[in-house]
Amino acid sequence: MEHVNLFLPEIFLAVSILATLMAGVFLKNSYTLVTNITYGIIITLILIIFNSFSESFKLFSDSFTSNSFTNFFKILILIGTFFIILITQNFIKETKINYFEYSVVLLLSVLGMFIMVSANDLILFYLGLELQSLSLYILASLDRDNSKSNESGLKYFILSSLASGLLLYGCSLLYGFSGSTNFEIISLNTNIENIGTVFAMVFILVGLAFKVSAVPFHMWTPDVYEGAPSSVTSFFAVVPKIAGIAVFIRFMQIPFNQIADHWQPILIFLSLASMILGAVAAIGQSNIKRLIAYSSIGHIGFTLAGISTNTTTGYSSSIVYISIYVVMSLGIFSCIFLMKRDGKYCENLNDLSGISKSHPILSFSLLIILFSLAGIPPLAGFFAKFYIFMAVIESKMYMLAIIGLLSTIISAFYYLRIIKIIYFDDASKSFDQIKNLGISITLFLSSIILITFFIYPSFLNTIVEKLIIN
Repeated sequence: MEHVNLFLPEIFLAVSILATLMAGVFLKNSYTLVTNITYGIIITLILIIFNSFSESFKLFSDSFTSNSFTNFFKILILIGTFFIILITQNFIKETKINYFEYSVVLLLSVLGMFIMVSANDLILFYLGLELQSLSLYILASLDRDNSKSNESGLKYFILSSLASGLLLYGCSLLYGFSGSTNFEIISLNTNIENIGTVFAMVFILVGLAFKVSAVPFHMWTPDVYEGAPSSVTSFFAVVPKIAGIAVFIRFMQIPFNQIADHWQPILIFLSLASMILGAVAAIGQSNIKRLIAYSSIGHIGFTLAGISTNTTTGYSSSIVYISIYVVMSLGIFSCIFLMKRDGKYCENLNDLSGISKSHPILSFSLLIILFSLAGIPPLAGFFAKFYIFMAVIESKMYMLAIIGLLSTIISAFYYLRIIKIIYFDDASKSFDQIKNLGISITLFLSSIILITFFIYPSFLNTIVEKLIIN
C-alpha cells in the first residue's frame, strides 16, 4: 500500500505490545522489560521523525491522516511517556504494582492516543478514544491492594463511561445530520443553519471536555489523582492532556469549522470556569497530588482560551502552552518521586517544611518549576501565558484576558505558599537519599529548559506555526 510507512509507528507500537505480552509469559522478572520498552519508545520516535513533515497524507479511505501536526503531537506523547517511565521505575519496583501489567497498559493507552490524534473519521477516532480510556481505567486501579486506588479507578470508570456515551451519541447525531463519518465531508455538510450538527457538537464537546478535565466536567480529577498510584498520576497529568488538546484542535479546525460561532462561546465558558476554579479550589489543598490536579485544570483553561479564538495564532499559542506544560509537569513529578521519608513517599505539603536546608538542589528545582507554573518571568511558563494572552487580545476577547490575568494572580498565591513552606518554615526531618539517574536527568532537563527558554522564546512558536493542520 502506498505511503504505508506513515502508519509504521502505530504498527511497530502494536507489535511491541504483543511482544511485551509474550515476553512477560517467559521472563520471571518482569521488571527487566523496562529496557525493552524504552527502546521500543525510542524506535517509535525515530519512525515518526522519518515521516514526512512537509506534506499531508491520508490512508485507509481517508480515515487516517499523517502530517506535521499529528507527528508533532505523537512526538510530544512519546517524550512524555518516555520520561514518565524513567522517573517511575523506582516507585514501581518498590510498590506491589506489577511492572509488566503497568507497562503493557501504558503502551496500549499510547497506541489509542496515536489513533485519536491521526483519526480523520469519527469511527476511527472513537476506537482510539476507547482504547485509551479502557487503558486508563485499568491504570487508575492498578494498585489492587489499595482501597483508594480501587475507588479512584471505579470513579473514573463510571464518570468516563458516561462522558464516552455522550460523545458517542454526539458522533451518531453528527453522522445522521451530515451523512458521513469523514471529517472533511462533515465540514462540507455542516453549517450554522443545520441545528442538528450544533446539538451533535455540544455532546462531542462535553465528552472531550471530560477527557481534558475542563470545568464543569472535572469532578473526577482530584480524587483520581490522589487515589491512583503516583506513577499513574504522573501519566494522567501529562500524556492524555496532550492527546486531548490535539483532538480539540482537529475537531474545531475541520468538522466544526463552519459552526465556529456556536462552539466559541462554549469554549470560552469552559476556559473561564477552568481558570477560575483551578485557581480558587487549589488554595485550600494540603495534598500535593490534589493541588496538582486543580493546577492542571487551571492550565487546561488557558490552553482552551487559545483554541477559543479560532485563529492560527490562538491554535499555535495553545500548542506552545501544552508543550511547556508537559515540561513543567515532568519536573514537578520528578520532585515528588524524590520526596521519600522512612521508606514512604510523602504527599503532604507540610512534609516540605524547611527542606531547603537539607536538600538545596531539590528545593531550587522546585522553586524554578513553581515560579514557571505561576507564570513569573523570565521562565518558560511566563512565555506560555504571554502567547495565550496575546492571541486572546488580538481576537478582542478582553474579558477572557482580564479573568485569565486575575486567575494567574490568584494561582500565584498557592505556588508561592509552597515556596514559603520550603524556604521559611521550620525544618522537618530530611528526605531519604534517592539516587536515580532517570529522575536526575528529567529534573535537570526540565529545569534547564524552563530557565533558558527566554534566550530564544520564539523558537518553539516558529516550529508550531509551520505545522500543517488539515
